[in-house]
Amino acid sequence: MRDDTTSSTTRRTLLKASGAASLAAFAGCISQTGNGNGDGNGDGNGNGNGDGNGNGDTSPYSIGMVDSLTGSLSAFGERNQRGKDLALARVNDIGIDGRELEISVEDDESESQGGVSAAQKLVNQDGVPFLIGAVGSGVSLAIYESVIESTDVVQLSQNSTGLNLTEFPGLLRMSPTGRTQSLALSNIITEDGYDEVAITYVNNDYGQSLTDAFVDAYEGEVVYNSPHDQEQQSYSSVISEMNSSGADAWLFITYQAEFATMVNEAYSSGYEAQYYGADSVSGDNVLENTPDDSMEGMKIVVPSAPVDQENYQEFASAFEEEYDQQPTAWAAYAYDCVINAALAIQAADEFTGAALQETVREVSRPEGEQVTSFEAASEILADGGSPSDVDYQGVSGPIDFDENGDPVGYLQILTVEDHDYVGSGFIES
Repeated sequence: MRDDTTSSTTRRTLLKASGAASLAAFAGCISQTGNGNGDGNGDGNGNGNGDGNGNGDTSPYSIGMVDSLTGSLSAFGERNQRGKDLALARVNDIGIDGRELEISVEDDESESQGGVSAAQKLVNQDGVPFLIGAVGSGVSLAIYESVIESTDVVQLSQNSTGLNLTEFPGLLRMSPTGRTQSLALSNIITEDGYDEVAITYVNNDYGQSLTDAFVDAYEGEVVYNSPHDQEQQSYSSVISEMNSSGADAWLFITYQAEFATMVNEAYSSGYEAQYYGADSVSGDNVLENTPDDSMEGMKIVVPSAPVDQENYQEFASAFEEEYDQQPTAWAAYAYDCVINAALAIQAADEFTGAALQETVREVSRPEGEQVTSFEAASEILADGGSPSDVDYQGVSGPIDFDENGDPVGYLQILTVEDHDYVGSGFIES
């Protein structure tokens, strides 16, 4: 995507939905800045003079992260930083063969060109062999095609849900494909009795791909289907056209700031419709910047962690203790990216992109012993286990990347009640 590509449930939501659920944490800042530490030669492949996992080198392993610290997706970036920081602390409490992990973070400014520039610095200058990034699907794709594809560097997106990423098997992601969101929205709108729908979507890969998948799945008639650009001061013409379409169901596939503007303009114009949305329209920013009764009854499908599972609940408890907020699913994805990277490093023969390509998928395969923490997985590897002996079960759910680089995922249905998000069911993708 995702945001604002994706969901943010407040703590109240969490408690209403399932007692230990999750979706609302904001904050964070740039983490430790890596400088290569001899682990890369700056050629984009991380093939430097670091001699692998051991042999006396005690300098930190340095990897990179491209995140949306500013711009329209910054709410996701802030959450990611907290998930990343919690995972990094846990990894460094144990260590990787006696060495720490450090993550150099660069801001993509929520734009593709910003992402490419950030990735170029990390890969070409710092020589990182592993890159976590990015939030926006278009940003992740731009990074992969412009910087990563011709190298051995591993790219693992923390939040991107755009459907087109599936076409690039070398681009891994921790969050599930948006195709499942589109199918779920189609089913929900149909089950609610609407045979016509008006759609507006953000004019990028994320918006276009989710909309196309929805249109393919929806059995009713799409009477309005139009893109809009990001960060416009007004969307009154879009809202007016949706109202003129005659559809009683409106579907929004956009980001938080843009959606909040649309809601306010529809509300002030007296337009009424049943709202539906993809994950990226939900968030505290939307609730705080729209009238109390402006979205009542809206239904949103968002990626979700398996909030009923013990390892997620332990993660959520630790997150709340550290930050005094419940985590979002996006923070859980960022957390698992860091753990997955650390395990791939420990399992690899050397700290190079080529070696990490061989281990990054293996440490979460179902064939291995199921473990739910870095510590437990690290012990297996330290005792001589191979990458295939480990099946890390993430706090965001089982990972198990398929041949397209997509993981197993969970979805949650949220309904707006009394200007709050209330969980009303889960779907396993």
